[in-house]
Amino acid sequence: MARITASVYTSHVPAIGAALDLGKTGEPYWQKVFAGYEFSKAWMKEHTPDVIFLVYNDHATAFSLEMIPTFAIGCAAEFKPADEGWGPRPVPVVQGHPELAAHIAQSVIQDDFDLTIVNRMDVDHGLTVPLSLMCGQPSVDNFAWPCPVIPFAVNVVQYPVPSGRRCFNLGRAIRKAVESYDAPLKVQVWGTGGMSHQLQGPRAGLINRAFDSAFLDRLIADPEGLSKMPHIDYVREAGSEGIELVMWLIARGAMSDNPPKVAHRFYHVPASNTAVGHLILENA
Repeated sequence: MARITASVYTSHVPAIGAALDLGKTGEPYWQKVFAGYEFSKAWMKEHTPDVIFLVYNDHATAFSLEMIPTFAIGCAAEFKPADEGWGPRPVPVVQGHPELAAHIAQSVIQDDFDLTIVNRMDVDHGLTVPLSLMCGQPSVDNFAWPCPVIPFAVNVVQYPVPSGRRCFNLGRAIRKAVESYDAPLKVQVWGTGGMSHQLQGPRAGLINRAFDSAFLDRLIADPEGLSKMPHIDYVREAGSEGIELVMWLIARGAMSDNPPKVAHRFYHVPASNTAVGHLILENA
């Protein structure tokens, strides 16, 4: 049977993608950000999964205010990098895993979670930046990501957005689905977005180190308790875009009920106008 071996959590700041694509990673401003992922890239090479289930939010690229699914699972064979206004990122097309995606959709929908099945969509920086951070920029001679990816888009842009509790329980349903798949696949579940940040209004540029640190502590040690945090606490303490952190609870819910091994933890400010947080948790 398939099994979930680890979960990865990381911010998906678009400026990080631009720094990578424009060769600015060695500049003083960016050096500390990318240094925090050197361990992660080495870890990824040693622990390359068969499939990544990647939770992210679309930034008005595949979806718009005309149609906003709460949860959308990508079941296509491939997903092209999106043009977000300045051309697609120069990164590989994402290869999907339609068989496992369809199995997860079937299982999770039968567990009473309503998923939108997407058979064609482009993927934006919310998905490609985490892949670049964890896998590096593929070279011209090896222009491919190391494994298939199942995109899982969550609406954290237009209210109402799903609660942390629902996201955590959805992660549990995804774990159940993966473990019932009849093939010996190693699967990682990634939660992306966050940490504290606000992009508009009088509090634009808000970063709350204390909240972010406490969130990481509780995500490791008390995820079920953390899942009960109401939306207003995210907005008040972490800014309007801090609500993206509920997506991390999907990845955490997919982990074993046993305490995880913390393989890596990293936090840095600033990167653009946001805080960068990153965790790698391995199943015991």
